[in-house]
Amino acid sequence: MLKGQILSNLRTRYKGSFLGFLWTFVNPLLMLCVYATMFSTIMRVDMENYVMFLFVGLLAWTMFQSSVLDSVNIIVGNSNLVKKIYFPREILPIAQVLATVVNYFLSLFILIAALYITGIHLTINIIYLPLIVLIQTIFALGLAFLVSSLNVYFRDLNHILGIVMMAWFYFTPVLYNSEMIPDKFKSLFQLNPMATLIMSYQDVFFKGTAPNLNALMNVSITSIVVLLLGWGIFNLLNKGFAEEV
Repeated sequence: MLKGQILSNLRTRYKGSFLGFLWTFVNPLLMLCVYATMFSTIMRVDMENYVMFLFVGLLAWTMFQSSVLDSVNIIVGNSNLVKKIYFPREILPIAQVLATVVNYFLSLFILIAALYITGIHLTINIIYLPLIVLIQTIFALGLAFLVSSLNVYFRDLNHILGIVMMAWFYFTPVLYNSEMIPDKFKSLFQLNPMATLIMSYQDVFFKGTAPNLNALMNVSITSIVVLLLGWGIFNLLNKGFAEEV
């Protein structure tokens, strides 16, 4: 059932489009072309291979953002399934998050090819990638459980969340190097789980180094707490879903 829902979400993402599933590869490629043009001709940044630095972070952030924003309406938008007595409703946010993870791994074909073309080669430290993705998936899943259940009772959450995610993006070192963060604000940034995760992607892909394992361990604990909290609230509110949707 879960596998079927994941495939359904992937098909729905590009339903009715001419290229269909090929957009999984075309989207990151077009994104790369746009940023390469922008930051090589107009907004020049004094960092070698800045476009690839940006691309690594943007793909990871897009996976996270899609996991959360696409999940907020997943219960309300599937009222026909939610009202079925024997349908396990938790499958909906789980499948949505896993679909974005699958989409991310497919986009890595474009990322890895672009890295090699620009002279950046993967190192043995790429073995940490599954761990980083796993921690981010746990964190995103906890948030998906939380927002999808709360949105059933508080529909304005959908609009508020878009603003929150935009602010969160700028407080995460995607557009800028973590070394640019002033020392007095670094402790604040360390409270942001996505800052550690994005820097970990940059480490294994762009720098070819191992991520900060101590920081990842702290984020993994935070992610598990968020997952348990989100799961608990989802189960608590689950009883009234059928009546509210």
